[in-house]
Amino acid sequence: MRGTDEVSGSLFSYVDLEDRIPARHPLRKIRQIVNDALASLDGDFDRLYADLGRLSIAPERLIRACLIQILFSIRSERQLMEQMQYNLLFRWFVGRGIDDPVWVPTVFTKNRDRLLTTDMSRKVMAAILAHAEVAPLLSDDHFSVDGTLIKAWASMKSFKPKTEDSPPDDDEPGDPPVQNRAPEDLPAETKPETAPMPRSTRRNRNAEVDFKGEKRSNKTHASTSDPDARLYKKSLGTGAILCFMGHALMENRHGLTVQGDLTQADGQAERKSALDMVHRHSPGSTRRLTLGADKAYHTAGFVAACRQACLTPHVAQKSLYSAIDHRTTRHKGYALSQKHRKRIEETFGWSKTVGGMVQTVYRGLERVRARFIFTLAAGNLARLPRLLAA
Repeated sequence: MRGTDEVSGSLFSYVDLEDRIPARHPLRKIRQIVNDALASLDGDFDRLYADLGRLSIAPERLIRACLIQILFSIRSERQLMEQMQYNLLFRWFVGRGIDDPVWVPTVFTKNRDRLLTTDMSRKVMAAILAHAEVAPLLSDDHFSVDGTLIKAWASMKSFKPKTEDSPPDDDEPGDPPVQNRAPEDLPAETKPETAPMPRSTRRNRNAEVDFKGEKRSNKTHASTSDPDARLYKKSLGTGAILCFMGHALMENRHGLTVQGDLTQADGQAERKSALDMVHRHSPGSTRRLTLGADKAYHTAGFVAACRQACLTPHVAQKSLYSAIDHRTTRHKGYALSQKHRKRIEETFGWSKTVGGMVQTVYRGLERVRARFIFTLAAGNLARLPRLLAA
């Protein structure tokens, strides 16, 4: 018998929001781990908020909303609030009832920037890794490190000379072309006799700029959109871009990220951040740890610093003038480290394709760093349901 295409028009719903989510949905396990981790941070949350005043967005709900935004590749807070209006799965994960109003996007953004600092992002990652079900998955002795470029939210046209007393360029990006300028802005001999153009059509805000033959470097130029961004390229044959450099420390047993950092892009940032992340993860460790890395970390200074810090540097060996000799490469662990270190590229790939870090939408080193570390924590959560089920 054919069904009827009629709207029921029910006024009330008697189905609990908890019953609408499938029992085997992967977000159930993620939500359980996140709730336990946030409960361990209750004291840190109390110290961030005053005892008097208006109630803010609950930090637990704010963090869960940011995780949903990363896990489902939602590009903006405004779109996140729009989807929370009708997506019951999002409401259940964040902790909002069916009839609860969603937050204003600007209010949500301001509360997020106050809460999710670099320090809080690291605490959230550490709390997730310290969970009773997650901690047994981690290796305590074998790690890998690598870095990647995070494209800055700044155009190459904003990369201008640092000197303020230099004369402005007539063809500077954003300046109107000569034929579109107002008559009063033109020299007397070029003023047209016709009436001026409408104000809305006089400026070309995205004028073409030719950088060919121009010498530009970080010493003489800086971005006016994001002064913290640096012009850098990581490999030969590629063009330099305005970017930051993200770093990750991975344990080799299951490939989970245990530390993250983000710095300005330069040739020494990877090696310096690698040692900082190891010391932050295992402060004062007296056990001999192994650290796998690619050839970008193969310098005599880095190898010596690792050995001084009780680290065995499993760095990719160079064919000539190698700082890694047979004393290190003869062990089976060196070959295993070189095999497992490549899995860190999967973390960076997920962070860029799903987590939206291929180009950050934030400006300023601190904001981008906090978001990058939080994205690495979300990448760990995305893998946990399958790892724990196995």
